[in-house]
Amino acid sequence: MSIAINLKSVLDKIRTAALKSGRDPESVRLVAVSKTRPAVDVDEAAQSGQLLFGENYAQELAAKAGEVTEAVEWHFIGHLQSNKVRHVVGLVTMIHSVDRLSLAEEIDRQWGKLGKVCEILIEVNLAREETKSGTTAMAVFELVRQVSLLPQLRIMGLMTMPPFFDDPEGARPYFRDLRRISEEICAENIPNVRMKELSMGMSGDFEAAVAEGATLVRVGTAIFGER
Repeated sequence: MSIAINLKSVLDKIRTAALKSGRDPESVRLVAVSKTRPAVDVDEAAQSGQLLFGENYAQELAAKAGEVTEAVEWHFIGHLQSNKVRHVVGLVTMIHSVDRLSLAEEIDRQWGKLGKVCEILIEVNLAREETKSGTTAMAVFELVRQVSLLPQLRIMGLMTMPPFFDDPEGARPYFRDLRRISEEICAENIPNVRMKELSMGMSGDFEAAVAEGATLVRVGTAIFGER
């Protein structure tokens, strides 16, 4: 199957899931995960109307951004080391994976050199899986308060990556928890914090994520095929 056909299938499923749960399909954005895929695949997807892409590796993103010929928007969605922030500064419009104050401070410093503001999401590791990044459900409130004080950052919401389940319904409680935490943070009315985005759901479970309130779904395999 072609990238264009796969894209249409994913977008149709997002639309159906949104309508089924009483949501406006326009409230959900698809982040096409292009990690390890060549620039020509990004261009092909862009020519089919997909303009928002997510990358997991800073240096790969920096190289690929210079090769893609279409005008696209980049989000950084993978674990980000502080010493790699310089590779993505000015290239991405959002970083989904801020999970510690030291990383936030480095992003703030690098974007400060440009005199620009970087939109970020705080990553929460709800299952406390050792193989995954993210702050805890308990610690996220204090982290949000600390990061909200950094002038070059704007917290736009939360991100999570639940454990893998053969049945996507298994991930649903984690998506529901993230939405609940988001609502609790929102109720605190912290300056410089907007709980507008919930980045959750991937190729195997994005429909369940949409049903639970996802505004950004990160889908790679269902669009580009197996890596």
